[in-house]
Amino acid sequence: MKTKPVIGVLPLWDVDRTSLWMLTNYLDALRAAGGTPIVLTFDLDSQEIARMAAMCDGLLFTGGQDVHPSVYGEEDRTGRLIPCPKRDQLEVRVLQAALEADKPIFGICRGIQLINAALGGTLYQDLPTEHPSSIVHRQGKPYDVPSHPVKLSGPLAALLNKETIVVNTLHHQAVKTLAPGLEPMAYSPDGLVEAFCKPDCRFLWAVQWHPEYLFEKDPDSLMLFRHFLRQCSPAPLCI
Repeated sequence: MKTKPVIGVLPLWDVDRTSLWMLTNYLDALRAAGGTPIVLTFDLDSQEIARMAAMCDGLLFTGGQDVHPSVYGEEDRTGRLIPCPKRDQLEVRVLQAALEADKPIFGICRGIQLINAALGGTLYQDLPTEHPSSIVHRQGKPYDVPSHPVKLSGPLAALLNKETIVVNTLHHQAVKTLAPGLEPMAYSPDGLVEAFCKPDCRFLWAVQWHPEYLFEKDPDSLMLFRHFLRQCSPAPLCI
């Protein structure tokens, strides 16, 4: 029987309760795609991070709090950010360990922002004030309803065999300048990077929308998770 890839899932953090938590949508999507998710913890030293990166077949960077601007060398210009520095520090270290271990990486929402910032890019700290647009990037419930289109390119367009898809949207920060080595794979109508990849590593993809809310109804969203899981096998499959 084929062994299911084990995916380390970066946890969310409840500031008020000072506790870890997790939206089960991420775990359900990984299971539906053929993986075995495990939720990681926060208090890991360097040796533990390296061991965790070696043990997991892939890493999923999830949504959540704002990425603190210090990650990309800036200060909070808005006064309205809700960051989690402890989480930022952990995820930057886990990302580096995963890249060094040549493990597949997938980022969602905050995940695309953290990865971009950690690799040398910058973010819009608050879209309504720094990138005004007619596109609503922070829709209300229900979250499993697509909200705006994105134009696809590169390997994402090849995977889905489409030029455009419609996605949901739950963010007020976004990629501003791409980090060196990253290539965009999707744009919103107002010019924001909605997905990117890193071609010079085994597998690093990230998307700004939330396929974990859509996968039960939307085959394209499930395909994203399945493609990620295929890369987590010993001999990753390419499109």
